[in-house]
Amino acid sequence: MEKNVSEAINLRRSVRIFKKTDIDKEKVKQCIYNGSLAPNSSNLQLWEFIHVTDKEVKKKITKACLNQNAAKTANQLVVIVVRKDLWKQRAKGNANFLKQQLKEGIISDKSYKMALKYYTKLIPFTYSDFFGILGIMKSFIAQLTGIFMPMFRQVTSSDKRIVCHKSAALAAQNFMISMSAIGYDTCPMEGFDSLMVKKILNLPSKAEINMIIGCGIRDQKGIYGPRYRVPFKSVYKSI
Repeated sequence: MEKNVSEAINLRRSVRIFKKTDIDKEKVKQCIYNGSLAPNSSNLQLWEFIHVTDKEVKKKITKACLNQNAAKTANQLVVIVVRKDLWKQRAKGNANFLKQQLKEGIISDKSYKMALKYYTKLIPFTYSDFFGILGIMKSFIAQLTGIFMPMFRQVTSSDKRIVCHKSAALAAQNFMISMSAIGYDTCPMEGFDSLMVKKILNLPSKAEINMIIGCGIRDQKGIYGPRYRVPFKSVYKSI
């Protein structure tokens, strides 16, 4: 029986050792789809999800993951990839979607023009760069404008990388909670040789690995201890 959101969140742990039990590839794929429904910056969806079920590829990625147990014992792996380099393609996709909505009468002409301007003017201004030079110039303009009015200031290339990784992490969390809801376990990993992983998966140079997630059924020894969290009152503030 599928768990509700609170149950899935509480059940989810980072499992370092998985049982030698197969999990359903199609169910994992559905959970990845759930990941793709996560909120993300400007709906650009600058991510890809590589679902690794091939044993030889998994063995190679395990080596790139420093042979840690969460990769070695996993039945499947999911690689969360950031594709900041696809911003033009994804912005165009949003513009085409808006055009179709206007054609079907779902949105007004005014809303269409405002949204279209966002994807054809503002997004190119924000994401365009030339060896970091444009980013510095845009940052200077943003900081100067911010003296007189509220202004979005994260406009450099590094800023946009952070934005893209945050969006990818939201998708990863969607995925892991979905897995927990159906009784599957996961472990997000950041300890890996990113260059090696990109070569194994034949990813372009501008792609970045956000995290690699081991998937399977938890072994009794797979969770290394009780969950620890700092007292909630120390991180919660109400104003």
